[in-house]
Amino acid sequence: MNTTEQYRTEYLSEGTSGFNARLFFFKLKRNWFWIALSLALCMAVGIYRLKSSTPIYWSSARVMFNPVENKSGESALLMKLNGAAAASATDYANELLLLQTRALMESVVADLDANVSYYVAGHLRDIEVYKPPFVVKLLGKADTIGSISCKIAFRGTDIHVYNESLSKRVKFYQPFMLPGIGSVQVERGEGELPDSEYSFTIQSIRATAARFVGQLTLAPVQKQTSVLEIGFNSPVKRKSEDILKQVVESFIQQHIEEKNRIIDSTIAFIENRLVLVGRELGTIEGDVEDFKQRNKLTDVAQKASILVSSNTQYSEELAKIETQLSVLDATEEYLRDEKNNERVLPSAALIEDSSFSGLIGRYNTLIQEKERSSLSQTSDNPYIQNLNVQIGSVRADMLRNLGSLRKTLTISRNRLQGRNRIVEGQVHNVPTIERKYLDLARQQQIKQELYLFLLQKREEAAISKTSNIANCKIIDGPSSSGAPVSPNSGVILMCAFLVGLVLPVGITYLSTVTNTTVLSKEDVLSNTTAPVIAEIGSSGTEGEAIVITKESRSPISEQLRNLRTNLSFFLKEDEKIILVTSSMTGEGKSFIALNLGTVLALSGKKVLLMEMDLRKPNLSNKLNIPNTTGFTSYIISSELSPSEIIRSSGIHDNLFILSSGPVPPNPAETILDKKTGPLIEELRLQFDYIVVDAPPVGLVTDAQLLSKYADLTLFVVRQRVTNKEQLSIAQDIYANRKMKNMAVLLNDVKAEAQYGYKYAYGNYEYIEGGKKSLWRKGTKS
Repeated sequence: MNTTEQYRTEYLSEGTSGFNARLFFFKLKRNWFWIALSLALCMAVGIYRLKSSTPIYWSSARVMFNPVENKSGESALLMKLNGAAAASATDYANELLLLQTRALMESVVADLDANVSYYVAGHLRDIEVYKPPFVVKLLGKADTIGSISCKIAFRGTDIHVYNESLSKRVKFYQPFMLPGIGSVQVERGEGELPDSEYSFTIQSIRATAARFVGQLTLAPVQKQTSVLEIGFNSPVKRKSEDILKQVVESFIQQHIEEKNRIIDSTIAFIENRLVLVGRELGTIEGDVEDFKQRNKLTDVAQKASILVSSNTQYSEELAKIETQLSVLDATEEYLRDEKNNERVLPSAALIEDSSFSGLIGRYNTLIQEKERSSLSQTSDNPYIQNLNVQIGSVRADMLRNLGSLRKTLTISRNRLQGRNRIVEGQVHNVPTIERKYLDLARQQQIKQELYLFLLQKREEAAISKTSNIANCKIIDGPSSSGAPVSPNSGVILMCAFLVGLVLPVGITYLSTVTNTTVLSKEDVLSNTTAPVIAEIGSSGTEGEAIVITKESRSPISEQLRNLRTNLSFFLKEDEKIILVTSSMTGEGKSFIALNLGTVLALSGKKVLLMEMDLRKPNLSNKLNIPNTTGFTSYIISSELSPSEIIRSSGIHDNLFILSSGPVPPNPAETILDKKTGPLIEELRLQFDYIVVDAPPVGLVTDAQLLSKYADLTLFVVRQRVTNKEQLSIAQDIYANRKMKNMAVLLNDVKAEAQYGYKYAYGNYEYIEGGKKSLWRKGTKS
């Protein structure tokens, strides 16, 4: 297999996939400027995006949740007072929800005045600043305001506040009105007043809190641990750190206040009981004093000491039972009061019963859970309704438990009273005055013990309140990342680079795979096994018929000379008739026939152009020759001789033309006439070359009828005009040998084509692999 066949076979196998990688590669090389420009523009857009975007920094803090343990040897009462709240606070899932509530964030925004933001003008964007040397203070209620953005400039002692719709000149600490905001004033901050212009925005606390909640993230550091990482995104690192710190502090403060509510309720209950017991004790002491004065007794206690000492044990036990019954009655009255249905209950430590203490703790836990859930859920929510059912059930259990305790205490009291009556019977002989005094003393002792008991519990509750601590603590203080987390410069620049590269490459690829016309020699070789005899470039001048002269050195002239040279590889010594056809009109077959005849004439050969496109003749028009007499005239007339229908072309002395003549009604039958063969044989003897301009073979059969006289068939394919599917016509003709010795000629190849030579006047400029080499040719060809 020769080199031409190897070249053809290589591209034919490559073209079966429908995508020519080599052509695509050369297209990219040819369009390197647009690729570079696309990369530069996209990278510039990426850099602008980075410079104009506000950098967002990540700040985080770590908090550990632990149950509050009593490690100081406190009494059982203090542990009971704290137990229910601690159990609820250590519910890890609930803590996560509480940290993300807007109520908590609203308190943070209010404490930090974070609903007012300050900015300084930059080259591409406004830059947020934190704690500038001035403060815009809202004098009204922040929750009812709208939002506004204003610029502020300082001119000595004057302050200019303005935007599109307002302009005010004020001084420091001078109140003024902002539309939709209310009364505000500008106060001095830390540092010197700025020379640059600032701006500020004001939002409501509620809107700011909602935005901050969206910027807050919560995530456990590790599984099965109670360490939580709290993160916050903000353009200002210090602001993020202060917000995180305030979030944790506000959460701790709220948690401590929630625990103190139960203790405050217990203290209030005890103080109410102290008032009542104190009043009763005062009444009894008054009765004792009045009894002594009326009976003039000074040594009753001494006389009754024996009786009192023997009755002391029963009196103490009765006093304790009476105390428990009194506390029980007050607790039951508290439970039955409908006003207390939605309030936490005082601690059950006053009633010495473990099961009732557990019910109290469970009841308070449910009340607190309902209060938390009500922040984000309505009363119709199934979860809230379920909590109401549980609260009612626990409340009923407590009332039943109190009834059971009352029965038990009543039985114990009755038993002690029976024993006490036995003792009293033994002292029946004690004087009536002493016996009455004994009754008053016993009542006084019971009330005194109850009063002292309540005083003790109040002090213990007060001590417990002061020792309350939160169930969480900061183990790693707020800190910010060094580099911004957004925008990601690496990702943006990489995306810009990829877009800048993919965009022109993609457009080139789409233009390649969607193109249906022939663009290069490789397209021809990919769709047909017929050899390509030459590539003829674009003439550059629309309508120019002859593009080659003896002196011309244009690229197309050299290509036509190359075609003339290549004819020797396809024609034998005695072969001279060249048929020029194509698949359709407009592919330049007449142009090729005319210039091929011219370049052959320039070499000293006698050449005849036969205008055999009887349906749409074109050669005569290009040469400005009247087409009144020609081939059809010779066929229908017996008087005309071949010499009478042959005329000089007017271009070169060696170039002649045989016009088509008048258009016949039956062109195919005219060509089949018996006079056609002898005419061509006679012309073969007179001329060195005969170039036949035939009709398109894809439309009519005229060219195939003429091909039996031809020694070489040139199938003209025009760049960007001939459809690739039309090459199947050439393949069918070549493969089935329907026309003799066929070769493909690629016409109208643009000067920037990827392959071959590119010429200038007097110079050759060779393009290969994107490199150019220029040399001057001194000889004429």
